[in-house]
Amino acid sequence: MPATGPDFISLQARDLDASQAFYERYLGLVRAPVGPAHAVVFDTKPIAFALRDLVPGTDLESVAQPGIGAAIWLHATEVQAIHDALVSDGHTIVSAPVDGPFGRTFTFADPDGYQITLHDRA
Repeated sequence: MPATGPDFISLQARDLDASQAFYERYLGLVRAPVGPAHAVVFDTKPIAFALRDLVPGTDLESVAQPGIGAAIWLHATEVQAIHDALVSDGHTIVSAPVDGPFGRTFTFADPDGYQITLHDRA
């Protein structure tokens, strides 16, 4: 039986509490009511998005950019406002907002250095 598509995205975080606070504050994500103790699962649709403690043997300090080669895009309704809040608080913007086929789009680095792209066209 073939796979039917992505169903879950999880990023490893050095400081789970700090990463959770970042995603809640800037992206407005809300923690799901259930999830394992070692992770924060957000109530996102259609695919669950989560942060988790580092897997033993993982050293995010040893890589220039965690997740290099993977593209993580999240839909948002207020892309420009999120961008402006990140800039105002001194967070890294990887690519400035542009308008294109996916609507208003920009990429930022989260607290662990993962590059996340936001877009506003559903």
